[in-house]
Order: sequence, then C-alpha cells, then structure tokens
Amino acid sequence: MSVDVPFLKASVIEAEANLLLAEFGKAYGEVVEPPVTLDEIIELHLGLYSDFMDMKTEFGHSDIHGAIFFHEKMIAVDMQFDPKLYPNKRGRYRFTLAHETGHWCLHRKHFLRRGGEQFLFDGAPSKPDFVCRSSEKKKPVEWQADTFAAYLLMPRTLVKDAWEQWRGEAGAIALSEIDDTRKQKIITAELLRRGGMELSADAQETMILEHLSRPLAEQFAVSAPAMRIRLEDLGFLVRKKEVSLFD
Repeated sequence: MSVDVPFLKASVIEAEANLLLAEFGKAYGEVVEPPVTLDEIIELHLGLYSDFMDMKTEFGHSDIHGAIFFHEKMIAVDMQFDPKLYPNKRGRYRFTLAHETGHWCLHRKHFLRRGGEQFLFDGAPSKPDFVCRSSEKKKPVEWQADTFAAYLLMPRTLVKDAWEQWRGEAGAIALSEIDDTRKQKIITAELLRRGGMELSADAQETMILEHLSRPLAEQFAVSAPAMRIRLEDLGFLVRKKEVSLFD
C-alpha cells in the first residue's frame, strides 16, 4: 500500500495519544492506573468495534496482524492473537488494537480525503484500508501507528509512577552497572524460559533489559519487548551510563 501522510514528530504523536486519553477520561473517567482500558476507549469513545479474523484464509497472507476498515468502523485482529485462546498473546493483541487505533486517529482523514481508495486485495468484497504486515519494511505510516500505540498503552505519567513504585526510586537502571553474576543468572533463566538458543552479545543485553521490563509489562498488559522499548525511550533503562565530567 502507498499512503502519503505528513511527517509527524514523536512529540506530536504523543500529544495525540494523550488527547485521546484525556477525552476518554472526561467522558468516562480518567485512567489513573494500568492497564489502559483500551477496549472501552475503542468501543465507547471512538465508536469502533473489533473482531477476530483468519487473515491468512481471508487475504492469503500469513503475516498480517491486524487491519482497519474505516467506512465500516471496524478493527480486525488475526485470530492467532485471541487472548482468550492464547493468554500469552495478550500483549500482542492489545498492541495490534492500539496500532490500528493509531491509524484511525492519525491517518483516517488523509485516507478519506483521497476518496477512500483501496490499495490492496483488489476484487475482495470488503477490503481493509490499512493492514499490519510483520514482514514488510517499516514505512512512516506504520511507524507512526506503532508510536501512537506505545504512547496510548504506556502513557509517560503512568509508566513513571509504576517505575518509581517498582524501583523504589526515580533513578534509571544502567545495564553496565549490573554485576556479571546477576546478568548470567538472568540470561540462564531467560534461556530456559524461551527454550535455549545461541545469542549475540547485543541480543543478550536486550534479553536482560526485557527481563527487567517484565514486571511493568504485566501491569500494563503489554509485551516485555514493547515495555523495554518504552523504558529505554523514557531513559529508565540504559545500556551504558553516560560518564559525567563531575563523576
């Protein structure tokens, strides 16, 4: 699909996600603790509905996670992420919903301005306006939806409060300050949990940070990788502590 959308700074996307949360809060009650009530935001406030779909059978692609139909006001999520059947996919399910919500909030007006053209699946009786394909190179429009999803599911203030409660202070955890013995214990535990595999040094660092992210990921009902990225973005997890002139 080729959809031209304007460049948006991350700060602008965060402001859009915060606006949605504020509007929902004014109408239905402020979200003051995790997890963000995503289903209610989508259904009650935006007036959308969501359903599961066998994407491979429907469209012939096995890498489609979600899709949005603007005119039908519908979000579809691949059935492999149904959290009732696959509880360990709950984080992926919520992120997919939030990603498609990002398309609705950020891109709907650009698409409809072009007359609601369809860019994929010509000839299908009902065609999505956007699809999320994991195998495709990340395009600006998809980066924007991903970024919106992260800000919506993991708002800065809620993450900060949760981090301080879990950590006991506001300070960051630097990977370089964790002793080697603890690092090895984390790696060993994670490899056992994931079935064991050979990992590069960078992959081991990421594994450690995701292990540290898991308590907050569970609170916010997102995946450990998503929370790890958010915590790194906010500066709560750092791979190497910057050396100050005064240290």
